[in-house]
Parts: sequence; C-alpha cells; structure tokens
Amino acid sequence: MRLRLAGDMSGQMVRGNRDERFMRAALREARRGLGLTSPNPAVGAVLVIKNKIVSRGHHEQAGSAHAEVECLTGFGRKIPAASTLYVTLEPCSTIGRTGPCTNAIINAGVKNLVVGAIDPNPKHAGRGIEQLKKAGVNVRVGILSEECTELNERYNKWIQTGLPFVIAKCGMSLDGRLTAPPSESQWLTSPAARRHARQLRAGVDAVLVGAQTIRSDDPGLTVRGQSGARQPRRIILSRSGKLPRAARVLTDRFAERTTVYRDVDLRDLLRELGANEITSILIEGGGDVLSQALDQRLIDKIHVYTAPVFTGGATMAFAGSGADSTQTAARLSRVRFERIADDICFVGYPIHESGSV
Repeated sequence: MRLRLAGDMSGQMVRGNRDERFMRAALREARRGLGLTSPNPAVGAVLVIKNKIVSRGHHEQAGSAHAEVECLTGFGRKIPAASTLYVTLEPCSTIGRTGPCTNAIINAGVKNLVVGAIDPNPKHAGRGIEQLKKAGVNVRVGILSEECTELNERYNKWIQTGLPFVIAKCGMSLDGRLTAPPSESQWLTSPAARRHARQLRAGVDAVLVGAQTIRSDDPGLTVRGQSGARQPRRIILSRSGKLPRAARVLTDRFAERTTVYRDVDLRDLLRELGANEITSILIEGGGDVLSQALDQRLIDKIHVYTAPVFTGGATMAFAGSGADSTQTAARLSRVRFERIADDICFVGYPIHESGSV
C-alpha cells in the first residue's frame, strides 16, 4: 500500500509540474494580447503532444478567433487523442462575436483539456466545463489559477460589476507632493520611471485626468514606444468645461478620442463608461481627481512612483478628506516594490475597513 501510494503521489507531482510548465507557456501567449482584446479577456492556449508544444495561439482582438481556435487551427491537421490542450481561461460556451469555443474543441477531437481559471462571466461560468465533460473530454481545472485570474483582473471586475477597473498612477516626492517649485522642471521622477509609467497606458481602455492637469502640464496622454499598442481614450474632467484651445489632447491626431466631461460625479462617470465597454481606466491626476477616487473608494489598484526628493509643493497626491482613524484608513494588499533608476515604484490593491477592494 505504501509503495503504491508513493507511486501515485509521485505521478501526481510529475503531472502537476508538467501542467504548470505548459500553463505558464499558455500565460505567455495570453500576455501577447494584453491591452488589445477589450472588452474580451486576454487568453492563451498551447497544444502539447508527448511533452512538446506543437501549436500556440492567443486572442488578438475582440472579434478575432479565440485562443483555443487559433491554436487548434494553427496545428493544421487531425488532433491526436494523446494530445492535451492548455488554455488560461475556461472556453466560452455561447455565441458572441465568434462561435462557442466548446464546439470547436469537441469538433476538433480534443480529448484532454487543462484550464487555468473559470470565466467569471455569468453566461459562461462553469458551463463550458460541463459541456466538455459531457462530450467525453477529460478536463482538469485550476492550474495556476491565481496567475490566470490576475491576468484578467480588469475584465473580471467589469464583467461582474459593470464598472471599469480603476488604476491610480502618480509620480510624487517623498513628502507626497505632485509638483516641483514653479521655476523648475515639472518632472519629479526620472526618465526611466516615466517610461515605465507610460507603459500602463497601453493596457487600459481610457486615461483620465482633471482639467487643471491639462492647463498646467499640457500632457499628450498617448502610448509611445510600444509597437502595435492601442491608443486609449482620453477622459478630461472639468468643472467649467473650459480648456486651452491649443491643448494637445484637443489638437493632436488622436483628438477624436478625447472626451471632456463637465461637472460630473466620478462614480456616475464610471458607470457610464462601463456601460460603453470601457473595462479599465488609468487615473493620472491631478491631486483633486486622485483624492476624489480615494475618498469614494473607487480605486482598485495603485501605481506610485516616488522620487528621492522633498519638495514641499502645494499639490498633494492624495489629500482628500482623510480617514477618521488609522484603523479605518485604506491599506494596501499584495504590495510589490521595484527600484527604477533612483525612484521606487510600489504597486498595491487598496482594502478599506469594510473589506471591499
């Protein structure tokens, strides 16, 4: 009995390691579609025969073939019974912009399927798995589920709540200021940190700033230096509706992707944008907009770049109304730190007293 149990455990460990190895390959495929597939999730798939990847696929954009279909089609011949298809997200089971992936998998003759995460879309959640099992497909679920789920954190929130996933980003001094003295450069952080921060724009559907940021800095809010990246929509909040006519966001080649909202509640705006398939928003400033978002508990994730300097400037990054006590203050979970040149970037997810993120 002991020998048989040891053998069973050994076999499970080998299979588990193998499954993780190929699911990581599917995750790499999925990341190729990040920022390009909205309002759909980013999904990757690999087909494995005799411990070798023989075909790969990822979802390239909404309306194009899904990762599973791309992978199976790319193989180009009959699928052997001994093969295994790895996919980061549960295959869809309904007709949307494309046909159901469950049908494609069954018709292709796939007998073994490994799935990373269940699709949180109520139309799909668990339904695809059941359809495949009933058709005789051997399905294993939950391989690297945390990584596969986090990959689509923006889609996951939107599909479940109708609200965009909100990322707050800023560069600030050690004393929490967004601005340098008036006579100096507007930049507090290093060029390397600013390049790193701009990469966030390539992964979201919209960038949001307040009118004062437009008046003071005249930012372009564009994606630069990333081949094939989509230009996000630019959302400007203004109490008066008055902006400089020569502002770059109103005059450059992406001007038609700029929308100015006058005197609107931030939460109401998010509902409207979510209803229009905006699944993720990057708030880049200024201090007033960032503070509103924090006070209203609208921020899902924070990226803060801190420069090693004290400025004593007038504009606080997150002033707002403040917490009643340290016990009720927003705290960050899953915090990550990264040094970029002389700056520190920290990333985290705000959790409030109620436990909601």
